[in-house]
Amino acid sequence: MDGVLFDTERLCRDCWYEVAKEDGIPNMPDVYALCIGVNAQATERIVYDHYGEDFPYPEYCKRTSEMYNRYVREKGVPVKDGVYETLEELSKAGLLLAVASSTRREKVMRHLESTGILKYFAAVVGGDTVTHSKPDPEIFLKACEALGVAPEQAIAVEDSHNGIRAAHAAGMKAVMVPDLLPVTDEMRELADCVAEDMNDACAWMLRTAQND
Repeated sequence: MDGVLFDTERLCRDCWYEVAKEDGIPNMPDVYALCIGVNAQATERIVYDHYGEDFPYPEYCKRTSEMYNRYVREKGVPVKDGVYETLEELSKAGLLLAVASSTRREKVMRHLESTGILKYFAAVVGGDTVTHSKPDPEIFLKACEALGVAPEQAIAVEDSHNGIRAAHAAGMKAVMVPDLLPVTDEMRELADCVAEDMNDACAWMLRTAQND
């Protein structure tokens, strides 16, 4: 969801940076980059590993969440370019769609509903409904199970390195649509397609579905 459907990864990053700046917390860009694509529990562990067990993580999260939620209330959830068109095209082609997000499911549902795209998805799996965070494949395997398809029959669309790693480990085809993280040699090796944008990803998925 974040960084693929919505431009919320960037919004979340900006909130983290702002609070870190206010409190004089060093190296937040490096730490935040490690948190992209993982769930809340893994994020908490990453922060403690870098700043120590006495870091006031609950208070920090509260302030970043308040800043994030204020933006969403005032301006709405920022939707990535090409998302509405892509979902419509994939649905018309008869593809089953699911969301497999590291974000907790309640928040995912709110964002999908508020932007009017929940109707396109047959299943929604949140990061709080799995035991292991990406790059573990659990969340993608659970999404495939919910759709009733084998992983090798499914395509994962991801912006994060951990997401691509998880999709590859699940045995799925993987499409990377870069957002905040660069396309590395590892990503080119693991991904079946590195798309310029969502429209490019959509065209590749439709061709792949037709060939299969």
